[in-house]
Amino acid sequence: MKLSKYLFTGVLMFSLAGCSLFGGDEEIVQISPSPKVDNQFSIQQVWKNSTAGNTHIYSLLGPSNYDNAIYVASRSGQVKAIDLASGNTIWDVNLSQSTFFSSKTALFSGGVSADDKYVYVGSERAVVYALDRLDGKVVWEKPVKGEVLARPVSSQDKLIIHTASGILQGLNRDTGDNLWDVSFEVPALSLRGNSTPTIAHGAAIVGDDNGRVNAYYINDGQLIWQQRISQPSGSTEIAKLNDVDSSPVVEGNLVYTVGYNGSVVALDLSNGQPVWHKELGSIHNFAVDTHQLFVIDQNDNVQAIAKNSGAELWTQTSLLHRQLTDPVIYQNYVVFGDFEGYLYWLNVENGEIVAKTKVSSSGLISKPLVVDNKIIVQAKNGDIYAFTKK
Repeated sequence: MKLSKYLFTGVLMFSLAGCSLFGGDEEIVQISPSPKVDNQFSIQQVWKNSTAGNTHIYSLLGPSNYDNAIYVASRSGQVKAIDLASGNTIWDVNLSQSTFFSSKTALFSGGVSADDKYVYVGSERAVVYALDRLDGKVVWEKPVKGEVLARPVSSQDKLIIHTASGILQGLNRDTGDNLWDVSFEVPALSLRGNSTPTIAHGAAIVGDDNGRVNAYYINDGQLIWQQRISQPSGSTEIAKLNDVDSSPVVEGNLVYTVGYNGSVVALDLSNGQPVWHKELGSIHNFAVDTHQLFVIDQNDNVQAIAKNSGAELWTQTSLLHRQLTDPVIYQNYVVFGDFEGYLYWLNVENGEIVAKTKVSSSGLISKPLVVDNKIIVQAKNGDIYAFTKK
């Protein structure tokens, strides 16, 4: 059973009526109001485009880019290429299956990725599609071994898929043919989301739903190493969750990653052994600059952590439980969104909120994208925005 990350607030507030869905006493969550901010600079909307969004469905579908084009998808089956500079549509295809008698949406869920030849997208129907990057025509579509909640990742002639059923698959990127697959143990209850693999030195580094980080050769799926970074504990099912849903960051000979109810860790890339760790749980991907990791913890505190030691450098606590997106680095700022549709800009040196803007009342869930001095944001209702700092 996959449990939405943003179900927790509803579950915990439900305990006000004296009930608990998972047994035991649950903590009452208070959502911080969006802080008032005197913007230190202006934020300009450069362009806007749109897809067919769905505000009632939890979806991490977000934008991707390659060679001056932005690629986006909607849950229903729309895939669109957008010119980075102008925001104009390059091509627009719909992969839902409609007839005179019925309509079957694609149920895209796995995010969009692109390389020099193809645009890839995965679905809740356990299907992965490869589209020609230049015109959007479907090159192949293949069933895979489970719902696709993580972005497909290509490297050389391989496409690596991580499914919600705990399968890591290596496909031929030109044909979609299955080359190898490995299985992870999947607990009865886990968070809705999966770690997107990171490719480094011919290996796929990926987290699983049992608190571990794994490294596999992408040529044949052979295990290189495995390291546990989160241990189940507590008396309730939620307290025992220990998913590693973040996408590992590889720099030099270190792998940085984080687990829910676990730790931020730096692992040796060659053997997976811990170099340092800091107790801090999260489901978010990192933002990274030269010296710091920026992580949003599972209570929506924003922290800066020294890459060489794991020491805490600063913490921003004014956004508790605002269901923040993954952070990104834009110039000298950490940027992320929240469930009410605000986009925040934090100073990387001290964590001060220096600017915010309202993007969409439908809310923001997916990670912003930084490319060519623009921040690309996809709102829950499907609108796509490009912003820049003035």
